[in-house]
Amino acid sequence: HELKRNLASLFSLSLKQPASHSPDQEHINGVKCYLFSSSGLNTSSHRFCKSYSSHCSALSDTDTTLPVLSRHRGILQQSADSGISSPLPSDSFKYLTWHELKEHDVRGNQIRCPRVREGPSEEELFFRGEEDALQARKQVTEKEKWQQRLQENWENCANLNLSFQDLGDLYQLENFNRILRRLIRVERLWLVDNSLTDLSAIRLPRCKELNVSKNHFTSFKQLPKIPQIRQLSLADNNIETLSGISDLRSTPLESLILKRNPCEFKENYRQL
Repeated sequence: HELKRNLASLFSLSLKQPASHSPDQEHINGVKCYLFSSSGLNTSSHRFCKSYSSHCSALSDTDTTLPVLSRHRGILQQSADSGISSPLPSDSFKYLTWHELKEHDVRGNQIRCPRVREGPSEEELFFRGEEDALQARKQVTEKEKWQQRLQENWENCANLNLSFQDLGDLYQLENFNRILRRLIRVERLWLVDNSLTDLSAIRLPRCKELNVSKNHFTSFKQLPKIPQIRQLSLADNNIETLSGISDLRSTPLESLILKRNPCEFKENYRQL
């Protein structure tokens, strides 16, 4: 009861607050209301604070900047009055991979799950009207490209996860294979859900653990050369037969996962 009386007295005091208050505050039934514009400065709107129902209408009378998702997955800033969209400051970085950013010395062997998906080609950028990204691409010199390749340093990666790269175009897949060919020292490699169909031209001489689950392999013959493999996961592919599995008999293979493949429904497939 004592607590209730104290709360009641405090509430009555708030109702008796004088009408003179700073311009960045309004009161709704004795409760202070702060309004903020998109610029970060406090603003005031009497229509906003007169009633809760006028909240939405007050927004239309301000210059509030609203985030809008463009059709190219970029977030744009749009003025509520003009309707004119302008790119965010970070928009120019949306197609860059980590090694294309300037003024850092992070190498590929220091990253565990890098994003390596190649951005759109120059022709695609032209048709999309991505003038800033196209101009930045053209300004990269051959020397800078060579330095970026050195900074990738894939040859010294021992543990790498390149899953979920969203390789929807041929040039992206070609760049992905270029990276795989450089992994001469990788021992643990994950390539989950990359829509891969054939890596037979790739050799991973030191790889002991390979996870290629959720891809589109149909045969063991489409796997990379993995002479030191111990753990191999092929779950959620489309392998119908065990043809080509004999290539793994000369390896120190200890674990082979074939869950949710068509060959799993064949009788006694584990004994083959």
